[in-house]
Amino acid sequence: MAKKFIDVMDTTFRDGFQSVFGGRVLMDDFFPAVEAAKMAGINHFEFGGGARFQSLYFYLREDAFEMMDRFRKIVGPDANLQTLARGVNTVMLDTGSKELIDLHAKMFKKHGTNTIRNFDALNDVENLKYSAERITHHGLKHEAAITMMDLPPGCHGAHTVEFYEKTLRDILDSGLPFDSICFKDASGTSNPQKVFETIKMARKLLGEDTHIRLHTHETAGVSVAAYMAALEAGVDGIDMAANPVSGGTAQPDILTMLHATKGMNYDLGGLELGKILTYEKELQSCLADYFVPPEATKVSPIMPFSPMPGGALTANTQMMRDNGILDKFPEVIAAMQEVVEKGGYGTSVTPVSQFYFQQALNNVMQGPWEAIAPGYGRMVLGYFGKTPVAPDPEIVKIASEKLNLLPTTEKALDLADADPAKSLESWINKLKEENIEITEENIFIAAACHDKGIAFLKGEGELNVRKISQMEEDCKGKGERKEMSGNYTVVVDGQKFSVQVAEGSGDVQVVAVEGEAAVAAPTPNAPISDGVEIKALLPGSVWKIVANPGQSLNEGDVIMILESMKMEIDVVAPTGGVLKSINVATNDKVVEGQVVAVIG
Repeated sequence: MAKKFIDVMDTTFRDGFQSVFGGRVLMDDFFPAVEAAKMAGINHFEFGGGARFQSLYFYLREDAFEMMDRFRKIVGPDANLQTLARGVNTVMLDTGSKELIDLHAKMFKKHGTNTIRNFDALNDVENLKYSAERITHHGLKHEAAITMMDLPPGCHGAHTVEFYEKTLRDILDSGLPFDSICFKDASGTSNPQKVFETIKMARKLLGEDTHIRLHTHETAGVSVAAYMAALEAGVDGIDMAANPVSGGTAQPDILTMLHATKGMNYDLGGLELGKILTYEKELQSCLADYFVPPEATKVSPIMPFSPMPGGALTANTQMMRDNGILDKFPEVIAAMQEVVEKGGYGTSVTPVSQFYFQQALNNVMQGPWEAIAPGYGRMVLGYFGKTPVAPDPEIVKIASEKLNLLPTTEKALDLADADPAKSLESWINKLKEENIEITEENIFIAAACHDKGIAFLKGEGELNVRKISQMEEDCKGKGERKEMSGNYTVVVDGQKFSVQVAEGSGDVQVVAVEGEAAVAAPTPNAPISDGVEIKALLPGSVWKIVANPGQSLNEGDVIMILESMKMEIDVVAPTGGVLKSINVATNDKVVEGQVVAVIG
């Protein structure tokens, strides 16, 4: 009897990169490995979409559409190239209008995509309907995804086999078009028995002719067991990655699964051990200079308590490294359990996983529920769709007060479509204002990435790649004293101070993070005078300065906006008065506790 053929999608160049490097891998560095994967017989790749779309513009000064075109040229016309989309969010920072959702499908088809896996983190089928229609309209295969995870202990009401069956029946009843069904567990927390029962349920409901897939991560240490359970239950396809971006926070390694299924009645994509070894050796060579975060290679037994998907975990730890607060990571992960419990049990996958993380970060850095992350607040208020269970009423009340928004039951797509800022015309006008060429690609880049997309299109994008050779060079300093500028945190006699360091003979400002301002050399922007010091609550950068020195302000007026951990954070006047000074400039990096303004 012939072995059952299992379709294998290689996630190395999308989810693997996202889960290990936060998506920050330059295309010319990894393209030789794509050629090696092709030579190894791999014909199904995840090659773009999801957070990997934005990461090219945010950190790499690269164009995702160019990357996709070049990828297609390497693998040839017959390979199945797949991307990841988030329903009404597609690959954008926020929900999109119908015009932008259509443009997403059109552009991804134009640039080499065959299949789009499409999910909604809330499992709200209303959020999948229109995107599914446009994906199929533009000639792409639509893989409808149901998102999975295990709930923290003691939580009930969602993420059971019965919940997934209801979601699948909602998909079928809605009539939305699909070519395959995927059960997607981005945090890798679903227990294998639930996986087995879920796939069995889906097979019974869908029949033998529908292609069913499972996607999971090794983050919680049960991915191989989950895949084995899915295979036993009758799954048709699984996702795997190649070393060194496999295991840990990513998918199981191709070689691991080939080993795990030895002697069994499964043919994993016709792949051969020797050819995969050659491919992985080439990939290891391509990525040898990239810094692999230690957390990306580990599994965590506490992950089911605070589900965090691999792709978001390393992206967040990289940002925490950049902002000098990585020591807070264990506290933030621990704080996530309460955030999940009170947030309505949306699946911990982008964008909801980022909402969870941002709110947990706020709860750690600023005190429990003292500040509401905009995404989290809008989610519990209903602006992204219907959560699996109703959020905690007290949290809904706090979010409404903090964000000055009323709860809503309107469909997320209708809200987005009614927003003029999300129209094609709005983004065309933005490109005109910036003297940027009007193309459909540029419109979508701007709409998906906002100011960072505009910066990329103007040639001003940020390059932020962690390579070992550069890190060593920075540390070595070629044996000479190097001038250092920027913001640093130092501890003197047990007290933490934020220190601004300027090159050469520049002025230095020292601010006590946990106490009154220390004596400092005066600077034009930080006069020593009576007044109320306004401090940054989180590390980040100054995105926009709204008020000017000398301006009269009321309590609560916005003075400036900081960008921190993918959040825009308003810095507001704690009391009424005259703004005496702005102590920072646009794009300056700030640290926690740094004085950014003085009001008197």
